[in-house]
Amino acid sequence: MEFQPAYIKLLESGELKRRVEIAYTHLETCDLCAWKCGVNRRAGQLGVCRTGEKAKVSSYGPHFGEEAPLRGWRGSGTIFFTRCNLRCQYCQNYEISQTDEGHEVEPEELAEIMLRLQRLGCHNINLVSPSHVVAQILAAVLIAAQAGLRLPLVYNTGGYDSMESLQLLDSVIDIYMPDMKYADPDIAKRFSRIPNYPQVNRDAVREMHRQVGDLQVDENGIAVRGLLVRHLVLPNNLAGTETIVQFLAQEISPHTYLNIMDQYYPTYRAHLYPEINRRITAEEFRKAVEAAHRAGLYRLDK
Repeated sequence: MEFQPAYIKLLESGELKRRVEIAYTHLETCDLCAWKCGVNRRAGQLGVCRTGEKAKVSSYGPHFGEEAPLRGWRGSGTIFFTRCNLRCQYCQNYEISQTDEGHEVEPEELAEIMLRLQRLGCHNINLVSPSHVVAQILAAVLIAAQAGLRLPLVYNTGGYDSMESLQLLDSVIDIYMPDMKYADPDIAKRFSRIPNYPQVNRDAVREMHRQVGDLQVDENGIAVRGLLVRHLVLPNNLAGTETIVQFLAQEISPHTYLNIMDQYYPTYRAHLYPEINRRITAEEFRKAVEAAHRAGLYRLDK
């Protein structure tokens, strides 16, 4: 049977339009990420994300560096949003996440970007750092779907997401791709300046899996629906890899698709923190992969 993205049913029933309207009311006392700043972004007030009523896009285009089920042979259609609701002191995209680089877009322009990526042949629409612009994304998806968008949507998040947003995204997002960055709240606060990250993150991943289940791929190995988790190995086991993989295997699913990432390098403000001011070793990465296997996870990205 031909693939149909989840949001088409909501479009046809009128529910997608209703979700957009609800999402914009949330912007008036913003709780669309786990910070729940409560500011009125429609009136120009700014919270932690420093983003108002309009989303800001840094760049977009086919991306061939994503996980194999996303990039395929035509690339993942990535849209990089400016700003982030995290403050990672070692962010490898800090020019995007911690500055105002980019330009504001109306929902119509964001919708056109999605349609352009579809015309380029991308396998999906990959929304990078979307947590603070959920309302704007929903508005753009409504317009793009009415104009013929039929690609799966990838929610590529740092994992600090609110239940309010995830409920609005239920049956809209096809593929959730959250980070699971930390197992320890104190380490999360030190290196990403966020409170209570592990609990918020675990609750979000549970809800994402409830909505979409384990990752499903088509006959060509391209992801169409499900959960794909990213975990960046940090020096000195600061990410708490063993705790995270046990959580995934025992409380989410042993069939969870997991990308254990080895590309950490010290950048941005990492030089201020001696414990992360180096690359990880081959041994640290090997131990992380072994921990995942011991926990019972077997779908590891190559």
